[in-house]
Amino acid sequence: MGMIEEKKELLKHFRLEGEVISVKPHGSGHINHTFLVTTDGEWKYILQKINTDIFHNTDDLMENIVNVTAYLRERIIQAGGDPKRETMTVIPTTDGRYYYIDVDGNHWRVYLLIENIVSLDQAENAEEFYASGLAFGRFQAQLADYPAETLHETIPDFHNTPKRYQAFEKAVEEDVCHRAESVAEEIAFIRERKEEISILTDLLKKGELPLRITHNDTKLNNILLDADTHEAVCIVDLDTIMPGLCAYDFGDAIRFGANTATEDEPDTSKVSLSLELYKAYARGFLEGCGVRLTAKEIETLPLGAKTITLEQGIRFLTDYLQGDTYYHTEREGQNLDRCRTQLALVADIERKWEQMRL
Repeated sequence: MGMIEEKKELLKHFRLEGEVISVKPHGSGHINHTFLVTTDGEWKYILQKINTDIFHNTDDLMENIVNVTAYLRERIIQAGGDPKRETMTVIPTTDGRYYYIDVDGNHWRVYLLIENIVSLDQAENAEEFYASGLAFGRFQAQLADYPAETLHETIPDFHNTPKRYQAFEKAVEEDVCHRAESVAEEIAFIRERKEEISILTDLLKKGELPLRITHNDTKLNNILLDADTHEAVCIVDLDTIMPGLCAYDFGDAIRFGANTATEDEPDTSKVSLSLELYKAYARGFLEGCGVRLTAKEIETLPLGAKTITLEQGIRFLTDYLQGDTYYHTEREGQNLDRCRTQLALVADIERKWEQMRL
């Protein structure tokens, strides 16, 4: 049986409108295998094979997505919007579930396709980055009243920076690849900032920061833009939507989008924080959040940018010390370059700290 016929058989287990005409590979995502499904009905669909190597509990994963999108749908309807366009729509299976397990044990799900949209991998100017901040800020505001503690952790301790630090120290101690001596400078840089690593998580434990629903992958390409107006339409890729801290979502967007260099740039002299992009994103994010953030949350947003960048540097260096077993690499030393880029960005954030205060 060919790929198309195989997928057509698979799709019979989902409540689609119309008969399937075609199934084609779609998009460039690295986590899930994705296909565009065309039918003779009104709608097109997205078929995805869920990566169970990363997401071990599909029930928890899909429960989070279904519950959050149902909540968003109600909010969008109340505001007079289009719920089929402004949030993701999960298509149930014929037996009322939200994913299907095939004979090989693969887990599949289907979404309604949102049409006439585009997405960007990187902001080309401050206005685009402002729009990105506005979109994620509005997303935060829409979900501000949702009980975050009811969501599952689809990846436990995903942004538990103290635990990431503990794993790093263990990797240094074990030094299974005999690489620690060659990265003594990077190890020292991280250790010098050990006391700062738990500030945000400590504030959460003390109740000084509220638990929020966080997206945990706030890259620009997870915002669908209207193809005609380029206005934000929908936030997608909700696999890592979990309870967390608003500062981490803000910080990850800055880490990725306001860095003047690529994530694996070997020349760290090219690495810096663009204050223009930082301030544009912050302005959009705060405007989008409206009055939903506390004063303490706003105060700690710059710290979120520093902490998440340091955390990512720790993760890259940990993987390098362990033999590059987690992050995919295309060349020798790529994880070390990634680490050095993050640490260089941390250093520049520290130099510009007073200008980053909100």
